Amino acid sequence: MRLIFLGPPGAGKGTQAARIVAKHGIPQLSTGDMLRAAVAAGTPVGQKAKAVMDAGGLVSDEIVIGIVADRIEEADAKKGFILDGFPRTLAQAEALDRMLESKGLKLDAVLELRVDQTKLVDRIVRRAEEARAAGQPVRKDDDPEVFKTRLEAYNRDTAVVGPYYEKRGQLTAIDGMKPIDDVSQAITEALSVAAQG
Repeated sequence: MRLIFLGPPGAGKGTQAARIVAKHGIPQLSTGDMLRAAVAAGTPVGQKAKAVMDAGGLVSDEIVIGIVADRIEEADAKKGFILDGFPRTLAQAEALDRMLESKGLKLDAVLELRVDQTKLVDRIVRRAEEARAAGQPVRKDDDPEVFKTRLEAYNRDTAVVGPYYEKRGQLTAIDGMKPIDDVSQAITEALSVAAQG
């Protein structure tokens, strides 16, 4: 099962991806984690990424796709994987398609958690308050100003990725404003439809 999770920051992608990981035993792949692992492992593509990052640059799509390509060859990803927060741009979506095709693979589903962005800020503020009340550290992403900046970047760069997959008939929209268990149920149903298709 090869999946992509789309949706703005705070939509609940991480929460839902964790449930799929637990249920299906496939890894959730975050490009940030993969990038750090490739750099730490000193892989050829990791060395390229390190040189760019050390120079203060942004890692190119080519390098990121190379890291994803290497990562999905690992044993734990043979049964499938969840890409969370990637692709972030149209160019990355197209490059991902080409890379998967070159390996004879295809995506099983692209799930987009659709949410009311005006209510997302409230959700983030509440999440930060709950973390503080529980004596847990507050994620730096849960600062409302930081969050608004991330939301703007999502709307500017990433919101176009959903329509790209929709045109290809691969996108399933999920109402991300429902309670967590209801969202999980909708995802389970969408995946069973994808498995039959």
